[in-house]
Amino acid sequence: MNGNIPAARWWRIIPVAFLMYTIAFMDRNNVGFGFAGMEKDLGIGATYAGLAGGIFFFGYLFLQIPGGLLAEKWSAKKFVTIALLVWGIFAIMTGFVQNLTELLVVRFLLGVAEGGVWPATLVMLSKWFPLNERARANSYWMLCIPVASLVMSPISGWILTHSDWRTMFMIEGLPPFLWAAIWWFFIAEDPSKAKWISKEEREYLEKTLAAEKQTMNKQATSFKDALKNRNVLLLVLVYFLIQIGFYGYGLWLPTVVKSISHGNNMTVGIISALPWLAAIFGLIINSKHSDKTGERKGHVAIAVIVGGIFLLISALIGKSNPALSIAALILCMGFMDSYNGVFWAIPAQFLSDEVLGAAMGLINAIGNLGGFFGPFIVGYLISQTHSFMAGMIFLVAALILSGILILRVRYDKSEPLASSTANKNPLKY
Repeated sequence: MNGNIPAARWWRIIPVAFLMYTIAFMDRNNVGFGFAGMEKDLGIGATYAGLAGGIFFFGYLFLQIPGGLLAEKWSAKKFVTIALLVWGIFAIMTGFVQNLTELLVVRFLLGVAEGGVWPATLVMLSKWFPLNERARANSYWMLCIPVASLVMSPISGWILTHSDWRTMFMIEGLPPFLWAAIWWFFIAEDPSKAKWISKEEREYLEKTLAAEKQTMNKQATSFKDALKNRNVLLLVLVYFLIQIGFYGYGLWLPTVVKSISHGNNMTVGIISALPWLAAIFGLIINSKHSDKTGERKGHVAIAVIVGGIFLLISALIGKSNPALSIAALILCMGFMDSYNGVFWAIPAQFLSDEVLGAAMGLINAIGNLGGFFGPFIVGYLISQTHSFMAGMIFLVAALILSGILILRVRYDKSEPLASSTANKNPLKY
């Protein structure tokens, strides 16, 4: 293929999916900003606040594998539309809880409602972007994670400055209802169903994706095979450890920043946004280089190990040098989150399309339990030691171990297609 192939898919699919999950990530992670108010109003301590932040991921388990299967066999478009409407309801309900039990129930159900959206979207992207574009396509979509946190931090800080945590949840729970309509009218399941795509682009995608199916060495062609596949099991463990580090970091970041900076809610919100800005650059740079070289595992390992090192530096410096400690936190996220798009390009290297969605759901489901254990264990360690140090060391160990284990995954390396439009898309990355 040559560089004259149209690339409307980059402008049509990615932005709509990006904003959809930006909303989702805001609604799941804004609980970190509500911790202080909830602890006071609901009479709960740091351990139970961490439990409220983490129980989301137990609900998140239920629709992961079904979501991937439904996206492959039924419709990613319909599945995500329904999820948007349901999670909007529970996001708003968080602002109405009156006790710990209600808070835990609502957070659990929010997890159920959002469960399956991640693998369903990854399945949809696999139908629009060939393998040598996949890390970038995943990463441009996954920019939603740092952007959501970048936007959420100052907005949540502003709302808390002028109102309370209940108002924050109510306001930030409204966007899913608007975006459900936009998603429905703008998204097409695959190139064959899109009226807006050119003949040249449709033919390019159909031929390239068909050729990949014929040439790739697939280790698993059924879900039963995937359950026994060594690589799948390793990816589950790696993702579990990364999520311990990632969500432990993200949910407690505002608290850590406040303890270091002694700032008010607005100052904490602004400082807490900076690591997510660094993550945007990390995602773009890492995925670009991974697609260019065709290498995946090293790009994941370096990202999470270096991120863990910067987190350790921040913990060791602590209050003795607040400015340098915050700078290390910023660099930590810049590296740590850059693994994401590349990581999710790995399963397609050795799994067939028939099992890809379910397997990614499995990886995301079990792996995201780290999103429970990270915040909960950090909260427990804070309660027991009255210091962030033990919690930060725990997160660092999880990140470094994940980087070591990803190198144990084995598959045939996919060489980048030098003449492909993948390196000439209109985003110029």
